[in-house]
Amino acid sequence: MLFRKDIPVSCAYCRHSAGTEVENTVLCSKCGVTPPKDKCRRFRYDPLKRIPKKAKAQDFSKFDEADFTL
Repeated sequence: MLFRKDIPVSCAYCRHSAGTEVENTVLCSKCGVTPPKDKCRRFRYDPLKRIPKKAKAQDFSKFDEADFTL
């Protein structure tokens, strides 16, 4: 999922950006201080800056004890 082709353009995932101590701001080496959802024509995707969504917890309630024995 990190390397798919349809990544939304966002400064938060850009190679030229870096996080700041101030919440909801990104420091871009090309455009300066910008909001994380901003975008520009110099966008280059960096997969290491993207944090994937957590997987949903599995629901094992539909199984009983016999399903887990050999």
